[in-house]
Amino acid sequence: MSIDATAKGSQLTAYVGKKRFDAYDIVIGAILTIWAIIIVFPFFNVIAVSFATDKEYLQTPYLFFPTQPTIKNYAQLMLDSRIIIGYRTTVMYLLLGLPYNMLLTTMTAYALSKDHFPGKKFFILMILFTMYFSGGIVPQYLLIKNLGLINTRWAIILNYGCNTFYMIVMRNYFMSIPSEMQESPRIDGASELRILFSIMLPLSLPILATFSLFFAVDRWNEWFTSMIFIKDPQLTPLQLVLRSIIMTAQFSQLQNAAGTASEMQVRFAKGMKMCAVIVTMAPIMFVYPFVQKYFVKGIMIGAVKA
Repeated sequence: MSIDATAKGSQLTAYVGKKRFDAYDIVIGAILTIWAIIIVFPFFNVIAVSFATDKEYLQTPYLFFPTQPTIKNYAQLMLDSRIIIGYRTTVMYLLLGLPYNMLLTTMTAYALSKDHFPGKKFFILMILFTMYFSGGIVPQYLLIKNLGLINTRWAIILNYGCNTFYMIVMRNYFMSIPSEMQESPRIDGASELRILFSIMLPLSLPILATFSLFFAVDRWNEWFTSMIFIKDPQLTPLQLVLRSIIMTAQFSQLQNAAGTASEMQVRFAKGMKMCAVIVTMAPIMFVYPFVQKYFVKGIMIGAVKA
């Protein structure tokens, strides 16, 4: 019996070996599959609830496919006049802030990647210091107020400039490019700015695409700084507009529970909240596939060389 069992085991091992699978691979595959389902289910639940009615949600909070899908939640969200203001303001912050962020980050990273840059170690230490210590929100508010930028779009755009972590990774990326690529044009009389924009940046498309998306996501999700510095409704970004719309929906739902709301005022707050999640992340999800191929290459090359 033991000989037969051994023979069968060896046959099974050989068969699985031809398929390039063994027991370890099967266990790891099962664990990763379960983990993927755990991660993906909340996302599909958000989509399902956004198309569900309040009655169906109360019966089954953990929806996967709504039995009676409706676009009423999206209609109530998108027909609110504030949503246009939010999109317009956020796009404005993005279009003005992204070039500002990338310009400061790339120029700082390029300067600190040079061995002959005077005071290089001092400036690097001072920049690293800001990663661990901050002046706080009160000095920041006083600075913006003294500059006369309160309740202006520049309070949002200029308040967030060079990201320290992104700059360090980009600096390491520049240092990984052979110095001979820069020496040749320098001998021909090219300035540092010409070398940066004509040689270094075209060779750094992976890192530029990666951090452009990171900065774009930061700008798109901006809300905290706007909540502090912006009072004008016309300058309110999308995140705060959606927050206001959801709070209005929650208030109308409370009125409906108390019997004081009309039929036109009743809104499904949870459904509109899920709609807001979809509306917020849809533009970023649309852009992500176009720059995904640069992520691993850009981050890994920039993070290897210290």
